[in-house]
Amino acid sequence: MDARTALKTGITQLREASVPSFTLAAELLLLHVANRDRTWLYAHPEEILSDETLQRYLALIARRANGEPTQYLTGKQEFWGLEFEVTPAVLIPRPETEHLIEVALDRLALRELRAGRPQKTLGENLQIADIGTGSGCITIALAKELPMAKFIATDISSPALEVAQRNATRHGFANRITFVQSNLLDETNQAVRHNVVGAQHAAPQLGTIANTKAPPGASHATIHQSPITSHQSPPFDLIVSNPPYIGRRETPTLAREVRDHEPHVALFGGEQGYELYGDLMAQSAATLKPGGIIILELGHDSLPTVRPLFDSPAWTHVGVTNDLAGIPRIIAAEKI
Repeated sequence: MDARTALKTGITQLREASVPSFTLAAELLLLHVANRDRTWLYAHPEEILSDETLQRYLALIARRANGEPTQYLTGKQEFWGLEFEVTPAVLIPRPETEHLIEVALDRLALRELRAGRPQKTLGENLQIADIGTGSGCITIALAKELPMAKFIATDISSPALEVAQRNATRHGFANRITFVQSNLLDETNQAVRHNVVGAQHAAPQLGTIANTKAPPGASHATIHQSPITSHQSPPFDLIVSNPPYIGRRETPTLAREVRDHEPHVALFGGEQGYELYGDLMAQSAATLKPGGIIILELGHDSLPTVRPLFDSPAWTHVGVTNDLAGIPRIIAAEKI
């Protein structure tokens, strides 16, 4: 079978299975198994596929028709101009999360401007925490843009952290990112000390400590006391997070690709979806330096609940950024 016919076959099967963006999915799967780029597909549609390539392609088409996301079948997804490994252990990076990177860079630049320094910053002396790092896409994108900053990235899942660490190594940032399995910020104290003494030149350590987020079915935890005690200086200049924010009550409404294949521990933030924000903000308030910045991704309906959490003496310069669909997607504030 030639490439054109194989592609048409794949498109037909995915369309009949009501797969979203079925033409793109069929193309990406064919390019994946053939190890070719899109130019080849349109320049040489008459090329005959080997039996092995064809069988692999049809097998992936069948899996996609059954709901498996294309990104898990190819093992990759682009984010911030970089290609990331993705597995079922991590959420698939979404384009709307790139707004978080944009807001972080804008906020850091504005802080430099207010301090009378050049607006462009390389991240000198910045210590940044990414809570719930998943594939590592947020941390790695920021590391690309802030080549002198140091990072701590936490998550509940050791398989997810292993994916993130492979991505950091692949893109050349592993020497500036320390990965820690941690309950929110509870277990970052040792990692902070590790970074402060110059461990950015050493291989990052993959922690084996507590959980970042409550597993599905667990009751919502009480607010955790930060490990950064009062006699220590707060370590972080910037805290970013794309926390679990889908409510379990929304499960029946989710696309099957999300509901049946992406990790629930990274999807669900509680029955309502916004339960983790309070704990995250309380710990952030204790671990951000004065003038430090917190930037959080929001669920589609979580702003009315999350925004009032910033109505306290701890926060100033609160701002909300909409995504391209007009949905409030990012909330940011500064520690007083």
